[in-house]
Amino acid sequence: MNGLPHSNTNTVQRFRELQTQLRQRFHTLSYQELKDQDVVVIPSLSLDSHQLEKVQGAHQYEERLLFSLIRLRNPQMRLIYVSSQPVHPTVIDYYLHLMPGIPLSHVRDRLLLFSTYDTSPKPLTQKILERPRLISRIHQVLRPNKSYMVCFNSTPLERELSVQLDIPLFGVDPDLNYWGTKSGSRQIFSEVGIPHPDGSPLVWNSEDLTEVTLELWARQPDLKRMVIKLNQGFSGEGNALLDLRPLQDLTLHEREKILKTYWYNLSFQAPNETWETFSDRISELGAIVEAFIEGEIKQSPSVQCEIFPNGKVEVLSTHDQILSGPDGQVFQGCRFPAQQAYRLQLQEMGEKIGQNLANKGALERFSVDFIAVHQPDSSEWDLQAIEINLRRGGTTHPFMTLKLLTNGSYDFKTGLFYSQQSRPKFYIASDNLQSERYQGLLPNDLMDIIVNHELHFNNSTETGTVFHLMGCLSRYGKLGLTCIGNSPEHAQEIYDRVVAVLDEETEIHPFRSWENDSLSKGIPIIQ
Repeated sequence: MNGLPHSNTNTVQRFRELQTQLRQRFHTLSYQELKDQDVVVIPSLSLDSHQLEKVQGAHQYEERLLFSLIRLRNPQMRLIYVSSQPVHPTVIDYYLHLMPGIPLSHVRDRLLLFSTYDTSPKPLTQKILERPRLISRIHQVLRPNKSYMVCFNSTPLERELSVQLDIPLFGVDPDLNYWGTKSGSRQIFSEVGIPHPDGSPLVWNSEDLTEVTLELWARQPDLKRMVIKLNQGFSGEGNALLDLRPLQDLTLHEREKILKTYWYNLSFQAPNETWETFSDRISELGAIVEAFIEGEIKQSPSVQCEIFPNGKVEVLSTHDQILSGPDGQVFQGCRFPAQQAYRLQLQEMGEKIGQNLANKGALERFSVDFIAVHQPDSSEWDLQAIEINLRRGGTTHPFMTLKLLTNGSYDFKTGLFYSQQSRPKFYIASDNLQSERYQGLLPNDLMDIIVNHELHFNNSTETGTVFHLMGCLSRYGKLGLTCIGNSPEHAQEIYDRVVAVLDEETEIHPFRSWENDSLSKGIPIIQ
């Protein structure tokens, strides 16, 4: 992200004192006492502004953390949700009605909504910091020593807000964010012995990029492709593919000579990206080059974990990610859980990485992305770690929605999630169900469609669809959804029906499969 403030020494010191208080709170309070808390949700996308510009409706992604409202089923908890602009009342009602058996008046008394009334592209946290009276109003409603803050990702902006609100941030110290970059991830993989692609150290200009690319090529002369990655890119948008196959017959000297101009032939994953714009970002963010993992049958699984203030590392979930884009590197959605063949191995690797991060002082959620390649004439899969995400990602809100709705638990022995009724649950989720024909649909229109066609989540069967990103629908024709079923096939059926109904209601041609709808077109979303 551009323009991040440099926190002064007093701010950093106070922030660390608050984090220490949070750790002590988790050590000394009982489980029941930890439920009696005020949680301040700051869903700010404090990410690189140049990459956010490519995401349609980026400011509406603040709605992704609205699943947090389901936490209000706990009668002792209060939730303070801050957004750039007021969330539509229908959307709030939708989430509150996902909690049957709890009086709405009781829930509403424990939900406090604040807004900056600012639709500018600046990060939400920055908008809050620019409004000291808003900070004062939020601070006045918080209970001392019973409040903490959560966010999408942690930067010096969130650290500053934590200090100004005088509450701890349940999130990573911004000084540790290096471990969530491409180069930092590779270092941790090496430290804990996790397999990962051969690659380069961090470079800051095209000349050094050429040099490390040639070094990698010399180590692996049969490489067909390489991936150039901006060090702080997200969702695959900062990646570019270098196709080496046309250059295989060149001598080393010829390769070095042609690479200096061959960068213009890169296949960029972000729309409208060029070498000129991409190379400018290298000088700002840094870049690495990695061997591209080839394979006829590949998956892109991930593991999600949480580091608690007491240092405990817990595996939360595994997923198979759904990717698209020019070369299949752009995140579009996910399936839970990951395939049985490798999900337990993902758990083991995630726990190792989590312990390393915990020892470095990290907190809260993180995820690790992998490439899984099926080995010919075998049932085995080769897993290669790709990157660590020190933030909430595209797999966070669907899993937490499932967990909060069913009050179930993840079984580490099987890698499955079971509801309180002991039913295994599966889902398909995406932030990018999109069609131009959906444009103009208001939240109330979507509610009518959900009710008329019974697309809602059914609490008795614990199956159905939970919608999000409803604020993106009217302008961008874009919607998020989590389709929960009793089997992978059941979840797919629910997803297919939702799309069929939306297409019918907006008079679109007959249903297109997942692989053929807008999800496969590489429209940028935020993982």
